[in-house]
Amino acid sequence: MLFAVDGYQYGGKTFDRRSIIADLQQALPSLQKTILVPYLQEQFEPGKLTNTIAWQEMLTQPGELVFEQVPFDHPLWVLYSSGTTGLPKAIVQGHGGILLEHLKNLFLEMNLKSGDRFFWFTTTGWMMWNFLVSGLLVEATLLLYDGSPGYPDLNILWQFAQDTNMSFFGTSAAYIASCMKARIEPGRQFDLHRVQGIGSTGSPLPPEGFRWLYDSVKQDLWLPSISGGTDVCSAFVNGSILLPIYAGELQCRSLGAKIEAFDEQGHPLIDKVGELVITEPLPSMPLFFWNDAGHQRYQESYFSVYPGIWRHGDWIKITARGSAIIYGRSDSTINRGGIRMGSSEIYRVIESIPEVLDSLVVGIELSHGRYYMPLFVVLREGIELDDALVAQIKGKLRNTISPHHVPDEILLIPEVPRTLSGKKMEVPIKKLLMGVPVQQAVSADAMSNPQTIQYFLEVAQKLES
Repeated sequence: MLFAVDGYQYGGKTFDRRSIIADLQQALPSLQKTILVPYLQEQFEPGKLTNTIAWQEMLTQPGELVFEQVPFDHPLWVLYSSGTTGLPKAIVQGHGGILLEHLKNLFLEMNLKSGDRFFWFTTTGWMMWNFLVSGLLVEATLLLYDGSPGYPDLNILWQFAQDTNMSFFGTSAAYIASCMKARIEPGRQFDLHRVQGIGSTGSPLPPEGFRWLYDSVKQDLWLPSISGGTDVCSAFVNGSILLPIYAGELQCRSLGAKIEAFDEQGHPLIDKVGELVITEPLPSMPLFFWNDAGHQRYQESYFSVYPGIWRHGDWIKITARGSAIIYGRSDSTINRGGIRMGSSEIYRVIESIPEVLDSLVVGIELSHGRYYMPLFVVLREGIELDDALVAQIKGKLRNTISPHHVPDEILLIPEVPRTLSGKKMEVPIKKLLMGVPVQQAVSADAMSNPQTIQYFLEVAQKLES
């Protein structure tokens, strides 16, 4: 059975999806019935859809509700990875593992309970939607927002928090950065006294993000920055209401998650940057990938670097006090002259410049041995990328990071390519610039703005010539 809505609204525009549903019906030979939720139309209008009934009609059908008993590792759902490292993975997770992980996260680590009003701004294509729905396990009331977080302006979610008496406000580091850039002050404009915590994930939240939340939103907040992945639909590094908060840091490793920072030889590191690994099983690790013969892609994705040990693909530093700092994807690390730098550190410097709204940096080995490091920037409306601004950006990187991480070229782009969950697509762009065919490097269906790829294809052609 296929459940679908007839369309949706976003950014003040209406999108009819019935033609897409019809394509899905044709592509699914085993599909017996489609349940359509009238969302744009007040009345049920199937159009050209076949074997389709309305949601309300289905609810009137007689039938006894039966709860099937299944094994612990019975498949629960298929989640698709965001596409930040290339083509999305079709990840199959199990009933028992997800139940344990989400109960642990929500009840023990986030302290959610009956009567709390739990919100995380997410699309249904991001694992945080699955995590949000699990709030029902602890009898929390779920708050759902459908639409753009920036329409009509970036105050809309803060107004939503006020109007719903929200207890916990979950969002992404990208959204917090956008609010900072827009210079809004939600704490002065809205009554947020019921908001007890604000969660951030999706990418590292820099110290400036922490300061903005405490200065411009609310001073008495629990602010957990968390890091995990669609791969386990859970967090590796999490927050705890029992521990202090340090700007730019994730409070602690998740309960039951044996997380380490490994060097190249597989030795654990403290207060040094290494590969994020998990050395003991986590209940919600994937059962398998869909259509992955012999588990080949599963093995290559996680166990090809350290045999028998899960390598997640992030740079992490575990501090002596047990907190952690994430430095971005290890497979998109800038490695110039043998000096490695996580992209998040570079973004933090670049995007602190008022004229810069967004940015993307990659480092690639060209065929003739030269290391090429371009920086792509999105500027505020009316700002030009002139020689003075180029010199300002390069100077700030040279003085704040190192001379090794000054880009070879700074290029103006209208948008940074992002996944449906808002993550920067560093690795796919790096693959494109290295000459990997577009069909093997990136999935347009996994992008929120697939039109941005054409620009990078043109850059790749110039590099080849």
